[in-house]
Amino acid sequence: MEAKGFIFNIQRFSIHDGPGIRTTAFLKGCSMRCFWCHNPEGRNPYLELQYFPARCIACGECVAACPNHAHEMRDGVHYFLRDKCRMSGRCVDTCYALALELSGKEMTVSQVMEEILRDRAFYENSGGGVTLSGGEPVLHTDFSLQILKRCRDEGFHTAIETCGQYQWEKLLRLIPVTDMVMMDLKHMDTEKHRQGTGHYNELILNNARRLALTDKPIIFRTPVIPGFNDTEAEIGEIAAFIRDLYEIRVKYGKMEEEDAGIRYELLPFHQMAGDKYRSLDMEYRAKDLKPPDKSRMEELKNILIAHGISSD
Repeated sequence: MEAKGFIFNIQRFSIHDGPGIRTTAFLKGCSMRCFWCHNPEGRNPYLELQYFPARCIACGECVAACPNHAHEMRDGVHYFLRDKCRMSGRCVDTCYALALELSGKEMTVSQVMEEILRDRAFYENSGGGVTLSGGEPVLHTDFSLQILKRCRDEGFHTAIETCGQYQWEKLLRLIPVTDMVMMDLKHMDTEKHRQGTGHYNELILNNARRLALTDKPIIFRTPVIPGFNDTEAEIGEIAAFIRDLYEIRVKYGKMEEEDAGIRYELLPFHQMAGDKYRSLDMEYRAKDLKPPDKSRMEELKNILIAHGISSD
């Protein structure tokens, strides 16, 4: 039976989610609750309505369209009553200012592949392919597995972006049809990891160790979050862990090249997600953080060099 899943974005011509030009499909639903998350619309595995007040022109069309009375006009001002919303989508169809958007669309594997196949020429000419991201694609194992299999049948390079917070068996099912894995490592201290993400890190670190025992190319990533993991000591601890994974691969003969098929990237925090949180009535705990500047990022990258870690 063909699987279905909720997709909140299909990004074409992506150049940051693996080699070459890629199509990245973002699946809704994630077990993590990182307080800085750049894709809060990907947290919940179901349809959600986003309301962007700054775009609203108070035309009142949504009030007339909504069968559940989730929109009201009071003294010329529009109010969205989220508790009354039942996701009919009729208000979105009438919102000329694009102040209302449905986040998520239930799609079959074939519908996703229809989008992916449109860019075959770009994959072939650039050495690109398809990446599943999120949210967390590994949690939607059957859906992700069928997409990755179909992509492999078409000869496309496949990759997944993952947080690692799940039982190993879920990722193990996807590995045979995945050419590259990009996994986040956010902190080595288990309590601080819990405070920042909602989960301890033991499961993630164990999955990273098991992944190192495969022959799959891996890119580990750390979002550099001010006050959470942006010190030399914290980045150094993650780099040392990754260096150990190099040694595991060499010891067990999984990779012979110098970097053992493992790279490490530092990703600077940004505040571009603020409007998304407001559109979903979510608290944005990172609203007062300042992104690290280029000089600070270079200082942290020097830590990786000191540990002999391959980066970009």
